[in-house]
Amino acid sequence: MELQGGRIDSRSGFCSSNSIFYSKRQPISLPPNHSLDATTFISSHAHHGHTAYIDASTGRHLTYTQLWRSVEAVTSSLSNMGIKKGDVILILSPNSIYFPVVCLSVMSLGAIITTTNPLNTTSEIAKQIADSKPVLAFTISSLVSKINAASPTLPIILMDVNGESSSSSSSSSSNSITLEEMMKKELELTSVRERINKDDTATLLYSSGTTGPSKGVVSSHKNLIAMVQNVLTRFSKQEETFICTVPMFHIYGLGVFATGLLALGSTIVILSKFEMDHMLSSIERYRVNVLPLVPPIFVVMLNNADAIKRKHDLSSLHTVLCGGAPLSKEVIEGFIEKYRNVVIRQGYGLTESSGIGSSTDCLEETRKYGTAGLLSCSTEAMIVDTETGQPLQINQTGELWLRGPTIMKGYFNNEEATKSTLTSDGWLRTGDVCYFDRDGFLFVVDRLKELIKYKGYQVPPAELEAVLLTHPSILDAAVIPYPDEEAGQYPMAYVVRKHGSNISDGQIMEFVAGQVAPYKKVRKVAFISSIPKNPSGKILRNDLIKLATSKL
Repeated sequence: MELQGGRIDSRSGFCSSNSIFYSKRQPISLPPNHSLDATTFISSHAHHGHTAYIDASTGRHLTYTQLWRSVEAVTSSLSNMGIKKGDVILILSPNSIYFPVVCLSVMSLGAIITTTNPLNTTSEIAKQIADSKPVLAFTISSLVSKINAASPTLPIILMDVNGESSSSSSSSSSNSITLEEMMKKELELTSVRERINKDDTATLLYSSGTTGPSKGVVSSHKNLIAMVQNVLTRFSKQEETFICTVPMFHIYGLGVFATGLLALGSTIVILSKFEMDHMLSSIERYRVNVLPLVPPIFVVMLNNADAIKRKHDLSSLHTVLCGGAPLSKEVIEGFIEKYRNVVIRQGYGLTESSGIGSSTDCLEETRKYGTAGLLSCSTEAMIVDTETGQPLQINQTGELWLRGPTIMKGYFNNEEATKSTLTSDGWLRTGDVCYFDRDGFLFVVDRLKELIKYKGYQVPPAELEAVLLTHPSILDAAVIPYPDEEAGQYPMAYVVRKHGSNISDGQIMEFVAGQVAPYKKVRKVAFISSIPKNPSGKILRNDLIKLATSKL
């Protein structure tokens, strides 16, 4: 491939003249129409899909005809209520077949979606409301009290359907109309809507905050359209059945399951909350083909494979998607052995990149053990030295920078954070320490802010966690920096023993010491019942650091 001023290596995608890694995947082409919103783009795709969403618990479903009719009705109702382009709408809800109806309706008006975790405290919700300033909230009856406590004057529309809401909770909402009533309304002539263009803001999602305070990520309709096109490229088969095990308030759930897969005509089975047996029963009942998992659940399915297969027929399943952390060779091969005919695909992405970054799209790519895959369509990358800021080459480790049509506009009302994260020429500093190998595969080593500084050496916690997880007596592990006067910090491991194991802290430290350089050795071990993680499977290291240092 030729590039002005240089040539791109076809094997790695690397251009030596500008030190940029280019995607080896087929590029996407954005629609030429500048006046286009994400909802219109998704609904414009012709497909043969019949059932769009199924509630795994109740069997209630929405056909594609019902879905788009509902979106039109809710859009009309919101417009008549005075909701307009630029207004922020909050969704506080567990997964639901009606979650996408709200998202698609809000975006079609040019209004902005902001979501929050139903498990968040009132204080956390209040902070997000104070920052994003929504004019309206959608929620379910059992969560009304949280919004009322966080913002007593914020109008609320209940998402409960078919008598699910209780009269006591319903009476405390600020609007008498419900989503169910909005969906059933006859379409009305509304005032002329403002023109929406691809650069307008579509979503305001708050980053997980695993390395600092949560920030509002501003994404445009163009970002979401490019994300949907990547989804279409990655999942080319129509009329497949997916199960949504990930939260729709997160970029992965919202981008893929609440929006992207609709352009393909897929059927999506929705779990309102994650429960292992319910998930497995739903795969069997609805003949699910594709299952997304975070690494901890993936490992549980592997460790309990024989019992699971005796109880459930999972023969319809042919693909498992996994993100959040790379899977080891032992885990991948063990899963393939136990669940035959299942292909594992891994991926990497951030809220700031609309969930897009890299992926493995076939078993051959996944068997590049430890990789996050090849760069996604139309995505560029650089590896930059964390000390000098100089771009690096193949097999050199540094901070990953990404550029492409899915990269966010910036952080909401936070110019300082935006400037420190986005460069003037559009590069997103991911904060992830990575390298590309000779074949163009991305390997994520660690989070830049999570590197342990031991006597001037940089120790990646993820590297030590990978070593710990190879021990037959260890179920899960997390490594954190522990303060030390002489060394500055040293690696401390929190370990979850496998059932029946009595492995000691000394045995664990000896095991790790035999496989890493002396400065990387684990020098303190504590045992714990489970490793705290966020919904996408990232270890909440700050929680463990607080636990470890609380008695100092």
